[in-house]
Amino acid sequence: MFHPLLFPSIIPHGLQRVVLRSSDSPIPSLPSTAGLSWSIPGLDDDPSLCLRCRSAQLLCGKPVCPLLLRYDALLRTLPLVAGRELDGSSPPGVFVGRFGYPNVSVGPLVSPRHGDTLLFDTPEEWVGRPVDELVGFRAGLVRGTRRARVTDADRPSGWLDDLQWLGLATESVEAEAEFRRPPRGTLALSDTAPPVGPSAPLERLRLDVRRIDPALDRLRSDVHADARTAVLELYGRGVRVSRIQRAFSVGTLGRQGRRRLVPTRWSITAVDDLVSKANVERLRYLPELSEIEVYRFTALDNRWLIAWLPGAYRYESIEAWYPETFWNPSRSRVVMLGDHEGFHGRSTYASMGGCYYAARLAASEALLARQRQAGVLVLREVHPGEILPLGVWNVREHVRAALRTAPIRLGSTEALLKTVSQTFAIPLARWIAESSLLRALRYQRSLDDYTRPIAPASPGSARRTAPVR
Repeated sequence: MFHPLLFPSIIPHGLQRVVLRSSDSPIPSLPSTAGLSWSIPGLDDDPSLCLRCRSAQLLCGKPVCPLLLRYDALLRTLPLVAGRELDGSSPPGVFVGRFGYPNVSVGPLVSPRHGDTLLFDTPEEWVGRPVDELVGFRAGLVRGTRRARVTDADRPSGWLDDLQWLGLATESVEAEAEFRRPPRGTLALSDTAPPVGPSAPLERLRLDVRRIDPALDRLRSDVHADARTAVLELYGRGVRVSRIQRAFSVGTLGRQGRRRLVPTRWSITAVDDLVSKANVERLRYLPELSEIEVYRFTALDNRWLIAWLPGAYRYESIEAWYPETFWNPSRSRVVMLGDHEGFHGRSTYASMGGCYYAARLAASEALLARQRQAGVLVLREVHPGEILPLGVWNVREHVRAALRTAPIRLGSTEALLKTVSQTFAIPLARWIAESSLLRALRYQRSLDDYTRPIAPASPGSARRTAPVR
């Protein structure tokens, strides 16, 4: 059963409160989940189809995602901005689309609200906030759009140059926008990027950028550093990941002649991947953790368990989606999906998408802070309160939050398995069947298992160690 979607009572000026309730469907008058399930080709044979696709690949063969179509009713209920002009503040925020690549839609995110709207586009500050609040202020961000070729970022002029400065800002930016028509549309939903509100083609834009991040400005001026070098230098200087992703997306990083506009959803995963991969390279030279540690966290109807496992670095992330959660339209089956890598990493893209790299970034940060390497197991159980895809920040920031809590230290594999069983509603056997790391812990033995001290036969006898067999 879907939970009601409630927009908060405090809505930016010009927006009305919307309450959506239904017993069988998230939006009244739309088909129930069961009806939609039957309309998705191949879903009955492959329950993980929607979870693997998440609207990005349209694996079902339909021209648009049937799950996202349920939310098209918001077109009639989502509050719109009256008229063709909008005077307000940008958080700052920029959105770069992916359809039509290399000719993409790009433009600012502007709230009708004046003043400090920085929170509206700062995922690092969203942990602990309810989903209705998050959706409420994201729905109020109007997306202006213009077509641009991705290579235009290398030598920007006019409005695109202004947009790049917006991508470097450290505080809310006063904005005046004129559109070709009144903004309209539904929530733009993505499993990678946070949702945004209605959109309209942009006719004119005026921005008042007053403060920019000096580290971002320096890398914008450095035309000899490649994008990877720039991203890692910014991260090393403590620039927030969300700011790096925004600067990367608007094409302000990289060598001259190679700078490009990068679709928002691609830039988010690219930065998570680049940074976490660099972190893992450093981890491989650190001492190994000697005991099992478990961190647990619950937020937005998601249950998390992150385990450090003794030994060399390896990593696995698994998601379990309950029936009637967003990417699992089944009414009866739990769908699970995961990926893993060994000590030397992986060379192929993870089937679970950006969530894999977001969790790897958060976990690698925590291990570097401990100056230890270890096996990393990230388990996520998604319950029906997950009514909308909120973006991979949900994974990155909640794994970070979990790893800031006090750990549970365990002395055996059996204790770890018992903790997994107690944390989740899904039976332990299902987690073991899906997890290569849990199977290895339970069924494989290491050389250390065969080496143990033997007590001396009498006082004064020399201590011996049992030989490795």
